[in-house]
Amino acid sequence: MDEKDAYRQKIQARLDQWRAEIDKLQAKAVEAGADARVEYDKQIEKLRARQAEAQDRLDELDSSRGEAWKDLKSGIEKAWNELESAVKSAANRFS
Repeated sequence: MDEKDAYRQKIQARLDQWRAEIDKLQAKAVEAGADARVEYDKQIEKLRARQAEAQDRLDELDSSRGEAWKDLKSGIEKAWNELESAVKSAANRFS
């Protein structure tokens, strides 16, 4: 396994972890009252958009050739950090 593949697997595992956290929040939303549910749904929609953005960045990595993938790392890390922060914030807000 080369460095690019190892990096991709590491980031994909992180995205899968945050996807599971978002799914947990969505399950809580189902149990929430009407007012709380509206807020949950808004937050979950935002989290899913960030999740999709992070996945898109990771998918760009697959199409990169040679050492060009290293240029994409900063964008991937930024998307990952934004998703991580947003999920943690939402989880704290709704716990």
